[in-house]
Amino acid sequence: MRVALCQIDTTVGDLAGNSARIVAFAQRAKAQGAELAVFPELALCGYPPEDLLVRPEFLRAHDRALASLAEAVPHDLPVLMGCVAENKHARATGGRPLHNAAVWLQGGKARIVARKSLLPTYDVFDEGRYFEPWREPAKNIVEHAGTRIGVVICEDGWNDEEFFAERQYPIDPVQEVVRAGAEFVVNISASPWNLGKDAFRGRMVAFAARRHGVPMLYANLVGGNITLQFDGGTLAVSRNGFAFVPVQWEEAMHVIDTKQHLDWSEQLVERPAPEMHWRAIVQGVRDHAQKFGLQKAVLGLSGGIDSAVVAALAVDALGKENVAGIAMPSRFSSHHSVTDARELASNLGIEFHVIPIEPVHSAFEKSLAHVFTGGSTGLAEENLQSRVRGATLMAFSNKRGHAVLTTGNKSECAVGYCTLYGDTCGALAPIADLWKTEVWELARFLNRVEVRIPVNSIDKPPSAELRPGQLDTDSLPPYSELDPVLRMLVEQELPVGEVASRTGMARERVADLFAKVQAAEFKRYQYPPTIRVSGHCWEGRCAPVSHRYRER
Repeated sequence: MRVALCQIDTTVGDLAGNSARIVAFAQRAKAQGAELAVFPELALCGYPPEDLLVRPEFLRAHDRALASLAEAVPHDLPVLMGCVAENKHARATGGRPLHNAAVWLQGGKARIVARKSLLPTYDVFDEGRYFEPWREPAKNIVEHAGTRIGVVICEDGWNDEEFFAERQYPIDPVQEVVRAGAEFVVNISASPWNLGKDAFRGRMVAFAARRHGVPMLYANLVGGNITLQFDGGTLAVSRNGFAFVPVQWEEAMHVIDTKQHLDWSEQLVERPAPEMHWRAIVQGVRDHAQKFGLQKAVLGLSGGIDSAVVAALAVDALGKENVAGIAMPSRFSSHHSVTDARELASNLGIEFHVIPIEPVHSAFEKSLAHVFTGGSTGLAEENLQSRVRGATLMAFSNKRGHAVLTTGNKSECAVGYCTLYGDTCGALAPIADLWKTEVWELARFLNRVEVRIPVNSIDKPPSAELRPGQLDTDSLPPYSELDPVLRMLVEQELPVGEVASRTGMARERVADLFAKVQAAEFKRYQYPPTIRVSGHCWEGRCAPVSHRYRER
């Protein structure tokens, strides 16, 4: 069977826009001789729809759009795609009122042919909040042109007992549909990306194809939805190899013939981490702007590595004509903070302004003098500078219509080295899921063809420049030592003692760092949305904001 796997970029709640995309791709599929067109999970409403699903009028609008879509796609080309479906047994069983489902559109009619069995409720997922799990996955079979097609939905394909050392669910829907006679299996998916997941996904789908002896087709969503990034990476694989090299980070359509599966022999190639980080974050910034109806972005340029990397990513996402950088020197700023920022702006070709904050900072200090007396100068005075800069960026944003991009990285966010209502101001945090060492790697990748980020911004010791001669290493270990410790504490949740043993860092120092991580949770609670590139982003973290547990 000639199957068109349609990898599209949907927008949550845009029923008309998503329908138009599906129609356009279905028409292309028909023109290329496809006998079936396949689209991702919840393609009509976008993923994840979250609490839109509890609004009755949204559900009615979804069903009207589905009926219209069935009429609009070519009547002689079946379309298989994700949608929301009513759970007709909810009242009798006390279950959730909806299913995450797959619909078959043909001849102007819409017919539900599959429902999702495995509903993720971990990390960034909360599908159990809205959907009822399907208890009979063996029934997820549709017959077309004399061929029995097994249909599974995203997580349904991630529970093979022979592939996973530990399974999260008691059933394997892929195995169920194969046992029910499926001649090939289609997985319609909306699987968000994180580093390494695309390679893991390829191995998993290939394993299933070899184990069950039938072709596996995997149609995934592409595009950004604020924090979540979907890479596409649609696959068709048999026991011998892949039908094509997957396309990532852009819409695509592949028409394959399942009868030729024995001839599939392509192999997957894993791209370097900095390149994948670059692609994911550029997509995230671009789609955030487009889906919010924005065109331009502004950020503070300190002359340091973090703001330089964010500026380059913004240019790649939005175009240099749509990015503005503002240097905001204080009395503590080094000469190179402005010169490096100016060089960066020149290299990137972006709009650049220098707005000294010394007059405003001094005015704040003068106004607060009578309440700041009686103690030594310290953090409160230092943070005034960051908050003046935050207010300056927000004023520019309000006046000019630019979205503010936050420039903090994961390392400083982990230990709380960021100022609420200061450098944490912004609509989006592009690199807050990158450790500082990863930011340096990305900077070198961005300079792979020509020098975009000044060499001095990469090489100079990191500093917040909030007091004379300040360096990050005044109170933190070098990032080459700090980041491995934070990875183990934050991403692997390892005990303090084990982290000390593995890294060689003194146990008391590790315990102190973990205490900083715990104490900074209230800051992360108020942090701007972070583009997720790791498997353990701040988005999806469920740590209590206020608690008294400490680990020594």
